[in-house]
Amino acid sequence: MSLSMYQASVPVFVRALGNLAHILKKAAAHAEQHKIDPAVLLAARLYPNMFPLSKQIQIATDMAKGAAARLAGVDRPVHADNETSFAEFQARIESTLAFLNAIKPGQIDGSEEKSITLTMHGKDFPFVGQPYLLHYALPNVFFHITTAYNILRHNGVELGKPDFIGGI
Repeated sequence: MSLSMYQASVPVFVRALGNLAHILKKAAAHAEQHKIDPAVLLAARLYPNMFPLSKQIQIATDMAKGAAARLAGVDRPVHADNETSFAEFQARIESTLAFLNAIKPGQIDGSEEKSITLTMHGKDFPFVGQPYLLHYALPNVFFHITTAYNILRHNGVELGKPDFIGGI
């Protein structure tokens, strides 16, 4: 049995974002327990030229919903990128999960050869469906969730591999 484009995308994004939501709950509890202003954690970064935690969360959600929307041929929801609290980021993740869960397998299956063009920094980047998913979208989602995890871990939030991977 082969793996469909839907199976390789939406359920993977849903699980990854669900695990990110779990990680953020632990971060919020950590901030409360240690009397840390949550804004400090949301502004934290691993290195000065890297994006802060807040941007990592925004990009992870944008990548997941954007990939699913492009593969399904539907409009993607847009967020204002104005979240300033863990609760607002949880709401962003919840709305992204609702969008992903509304996409049906038939909307994405068969998109392996679909032409997809991303415009970034004024330049067009052409992709084909399956390589777009496997070589661009999935690595980007995991990169930004991993970076969010690392920022929080570096700042003392007690996280481990099971928090990142989720229940088996």
